Formats: sequence, structure tokens, C-alpha cells
Amino acid sequence: MSEVLNKTVARNIYYGGSLFFLLLFLGLTFHTNANFPERDNRGAITEQVAQGKRLWEENNCIGCHTLLGEGAYFAPELGNVYKRFGNSTEAVKAFIKSRPAQGIPNRRSMPQFNFSDDELEALAQFLKYVSEIKTANWPPNIQG
Repeated sequence: MSEVLNKTVARNIYYGGSLFFLLLFLGLTFHTNANFPERDNRGAITEQVAQGKRLWEENNCIGCHTLLGEGAYFAPELGNVYKRFGNSTEAVKAFIKSRPAQGIPNRRSMPQFNFSDDELEALAQFLKYVSEIKTANWPPNIQG
């Protein structure tokens, strides 16, 4: 084996492999960037959506819910809650406003945050925005 693999051959394998993977990396990067606009819904972020995101973070919603698979698994996935509620921001707002559900023993319940109408609208618009992100069919079912 030592007669076949000398320093020159080893160096050529190293440089050839490095060049191959560098070209592969550049090709995949170019392909991703070329297809990025097809998957993105840029430009749809309004001030109201940004306010909803701030409310999401300030109230630690991710401490209980997942959003597109990220977060805690205590409460339902909210990446598709807008679709789950029939593409209605009014239904999302009504659901949040009606929390906590009383009278159901041994059931997890969401606290009442007492959001104003503007805050509820911002949160609903944020969840609408998130549901419109192209996620390659994630979550896999409408229940989240």
C-alpha cells in the first residue's frame, strides 16, 4: 500500500477533494439563493405584524407553544392556527380573548393576558403572517 500512496498522491487527493467540496458548496449555495424568492413572503411584514411578534416574545408564548416546530410542547403548535380557525383573524382573537377555559378539570389552560383590541389584532396578524410562510407542509397536519 505504501508504494501506491505516496506524498504526491495523498496531496492530490487532499487538494482534489477540497476543490470538489468547495465547488459543491458553492453550487448548493447558488441553487438555494436562486430559489429563495419562490419560498419567501418578504414584504408582508407590517408594523402590526412586528408588534404581534413583540407581544409573542414579551409574553413568552413560546414557553408553552411551538411555532413552526420551535418552542415548548406544552400547548398546541401555532404555525397554522390561522388556517385551523378558518382563515379568520376574528376567530383567533376571540379564542385568545376567551382564555382561560373554565370548568374543564385536569386540562391545561392558557392564562388570560388581558390584551387590548389593538394588541389582539397585532397578535392575530402575526399568526396570520406565520401561517403564510412556505414551510414545505410543516406542521404535517391541521391540528398542529
